[in-house]
Amino acid sequence: MGKDANSGNAGKKSKKNPVGKFFSGLGNDLKELGLTFTEGDWKTKVSYLIMGFGPLMRKQFVRGIAYLALEAVFIFYMASFGVHYLKDLGTLGTIARVLNDNGTYSYNDNSFLILLYSILTIIIICAFIFAWRMNIRENRNEEKLLAAGKALSSPKQDLYSLLDSHFDKTLLALPVLGIFLFTVLPIIFMICIAFTNYDQKHQPPTNLFSWVGLENFQNLFSFGAQGIGSTFFTVLSWTLIWAFFATFLTYFAGMGVAIMINKKGIKFKKLWRTILVMTIAVPQFVSLLYVYKMFANDGLINTYLMRWGWIESRIPFWSDPLLSKIVIIVVNLWIGIPYTMLITTGLLMNIPEDLYESARIDGASGFQMFRSITLPYMLFVTGPFLLTQFTGNLNNFNVIYLLTQGGPYSMELSNKAGYTDLLVTWLYKMTVNDTNYRMAAVLGIMIFAVTAVISLVVYGMLPSVKDEEGFQ
Repeated sequence: MGKDANSGNAGKKSKKNPVGKFFSGLGNDLKELGLTFTEGDWKTKVSYLIMGFGPLMRKQFVRGIAYLALEAVFIFYMASFGVHYLKDLGTLGTIARVLNDNGTYSYNDNSFLILLYSILTIIIICAFIFAWRMNIRENRNEEKLLAAGKALSSPKQDLYSLLDSHFDKTLLALPVLGIFLFTVLPIIFMICIAFTNYDQKHQPPTNLFSWVGLENFQNLFSFGAQGIGSTFFTVLSWTLIWAFFATFLTYFAGMGVAIMINKKGIKFKKLWRTILVMTIAVPQFVSLLYVYKMFANDGLINTYLMRWGWIESRIPFWSDPLLSKIVIIVVNLWIGIPYTMLITTGLLMNIPEDLYESARIDGASGFQMFRSITLPYMLFVTGPFLLTQFTGNLNNFNVIYLLTQGGPYSMELSNKAGYTDLLVTWLYKMTVNDTNYRMAAVLGIMIFAVTAVISLVVYGMLPSVKDEEGFQ
């Protein structure tokens, strides 16, 4: 017993956090580099400086030329472009334009390009270090093979391995490159923009922008004339409220519709499903614009209500902050119920009928069967779907922008924010309408933080994650 406990404690102690694992792996890697240089032959030692030298001396010409060409391209890039942009990264440029003798301007530094190409250069340097490390490791492996009396692989064998045993690397090479160029690079660039004063007053190449540290974050969380904290928390609170109601009202309403349609004794089940599905067939852009016109001051609803004498003045569906939010949530129900109905219909059919039969014998009511059988099963299976819907509604651009464009507006809200704006629609306005890229970048970071925190917390609470064997 004591031995098992001690071994368990030892196992717990041996576990390291991610940071510890990173530095431990880095230390082991540096140790291996030093050992390879110490024990390696002169060809390996020269390969530390001239990539591909070892393979060339061992008649691995294709591999050696590839490494040598890679190093040559890297040196050329750094000498021609990389160093030029990296040296200006600290200032993001000092001279925007110069007035020539003929009255024209010539542009020198461009903060946008300096920042973009500096980030790209840093990524290229990291990629080159990785390739250099591979070069050293292959030299080590080649030495071991020759010492063991084994022959080195031929170029034909290397090519065959890329199409066979290492085909996964060949297949993923282009997607990984695309991820770094079109995903990682823009994200890093956006994060860096959040620490600059890049806005409508600092538009390169005419005007340069520079680093401002945490000033933009202070403005976002500050209250008063200099900050937009009041507007930010107003928009954030509505974003969370909208995401909650848009997700769960749609979910339970769609489930209720599916239960009613699938109930025994209901006639024309296919007809009801077809009618609901038809709403999906209509493009959301068209349907939302039509709904917007219906609820306008001169729309069908106000017109007929006044014609019938039910109201004396037009209802401000889109100009009243509270009423516009309620209308948006209701309209979203009309859009989202068919999707939820389709998903839950198939799941309801998979619930064993024996469970319901046993519950009826025990005298359970319809509500009790729903609470104890249907709802737990549905939440267990559709938990990840609900999380996806919630995070999607946090960034639901279409519904908000096509119905209200974020309005109604008020002088109480700054930076052109409206009472129905979500964080993502507010970000869009800052970027496209106001060219306030610095605050838009800060807002983008906040959107990521809110979405990531909620997703991670909720994911750990899902029944399907906590108890994977629950309904098996």
